[in-house]
Amino acid sequence: MEIVLSTADITTVPTDAIVNAAHHALRGGGGVDGAIHRAGGPAILAECIARYPHGLPTGQAGWTTAGDLPAEYVIHVVGPNYTAGQRDPALLESCYRNALRVADELGVRRLSLPAVSAGIYGWPAQSAADIAVQTLLGTPTEVREATFCLVEPRLYQAFSNALA
Repeated sequence: MEIVLSTADITTVPTDAIVNAAHHALRGGGGVDGAIHRAGGPAILAECIARYPHGLPTGQAGWTTAGDLPAEYVIHVVGPNYTAGQRDPALLESCYRNALRVADELGVRRLSLPAVSAGIYGWPAQSAADIAVQTLLGTPTEVREATFCLVEPRLYQAFSNALA
């Protein structure tokens, strides 16, 4: 798998699927989650409600249409909230492993991803980057290209370090 780093807005990058760093309720929210729901339109929320009426637990992944986004699917992962005490690295690893599992089930070859849990959930940037890169490179998958969309310079630098 090729890992690409980008400073582009994740909602603007043409891809097969976009990974959403979602709240466990899967009802939209702030940060990347809110941006994906706003840009993708109401079809994403409608499908979240229909497919996942009780949301998803931390570390798990589900999928919906991408609505108006330049992708076919949104893969919603529920990242651990570091600030609230969810600090087990296995939870963050499982987000990426489950995103790849769902991507493979859907036939996705190109994936755009955020730095899951490294925004408002407070996971330290370098740790988040190391876990993301190691998990993606260490998980068997049919995904050929993973583009991390990192608009914050601190996250771009952390992912650059992780790939070095």
